[in-house]
Amino acid sequence: MKDDVAPGQKPNSITPSQQIIASSAGALITSLFVTPLDVVKIRLQAQRKPFVKGKCFVYCNGLMDHLCLCTNGNGIAWYKSPGHFRGTTDAFVKIIRNEGVRSLWSGLPPTLVMAVPATIIYFTCYDQLRDILIHRMQNNPEVASLLAGATARLGSATLISPLELIRTKMQYRPLSYKELRLCIQSSVAKEGWVSLWKGWGPTVLRDVPFSAMYWYNYEFFKNWLCRRNNTKQPTFVISFMSGALSGSVAAIVTLPFDVVKTRRQIEVGEREMFNYSQTKSSSTWRLMYTIVAENGFSGLFAGFIPRLIKVAPACAIMISTYEYAKSFFRKLNLE
Repeated sequence: MKDDVAPGQKPNSITPSQQIIASSAGALITSLFVTPLDVVKIRLQAQRKPFVKGKCFVYCNGLMDHLCLCTNGNGIAWYKSPGHFRGTTDAFVKIIRNEGVRSLWSGLPPTLVMAVPATIIYFTCYDQLRDILIHRMQNNPEVASLLAGATARLGSATLISPLELIRTKMQYRPLSYKELRLCIQSSVAKEGWVSLWKGWGPTVLRDVPFSAMYWYNYEFFKNWLCRRNNTKQPTFVISFMSGALSGSVAAIVTLPFDVVKTRRQIEVGEREMFNYSQTKSSSTWRLMYTIVAENGFSGLFAGFIPRLIKVAPACAIMISTYEYAKSFFRKLNLE
């Protein structure tokens, strides 16, 4: 995020290519740090309460959700259980010893292939839009950030949605590129080009409000912490704390939409995996009504703690790395 600028000063002091490098670095570091934590969390979770055979479940490595199939009561498709874990540290040690250190980054390659371009589009568009809006909305950086964040997320989610569909299909079963092309052609022939944007609705309902609240609160917390520390430039620690706080708030408010998206993702996954007959999917609001009827209002906030534990550090690492990289390029350009 750029600081407020003096009248007449160019608001964006780094180039778009430098913004791309900064966002790529943030996405890469976020994935490298968060993926092992979530892999271990899922393994411990499977040990305490084994997943039902033949069912899908979702895990997230900070940037992207991944759908996995449970092959038996104790093992998941992408790992073999090396024995009982006594805790988080023991899980790290046993996984590395029995499966190799690479197992801690399960699912990272497909994330980098798709999530890094999505992150580049999102953050670069956000910065460019915020520069334009903040120039027209003097002394109101929070509102400018809210509008820029929502618009950038809407645009990036729409552009990336077909790639998300392709990634999801390849995740269910191994497909050659020829089979994948035929699968997409068949889907387009039956349902038209709009079929490539399946799942766009729930994604937008979750991610656009999340993005709007995240950037609004990030700007608010960043400015507040800068005032408390008597500094005009946000430090790495200020960016980190602001990202964690704003990410936590946005994650809590948008949790019902995340619950709906996860349920729909799992249902679609099981249909694809076991060739169930295609059924008409319910609307987001009808699915919410079903969840409330089955589990009460609290059902919309299932997984509150795990989501908070995942989102807060991911947001903190991403934004602080991004800000640090932009600060580096600003100084480089001045020199």
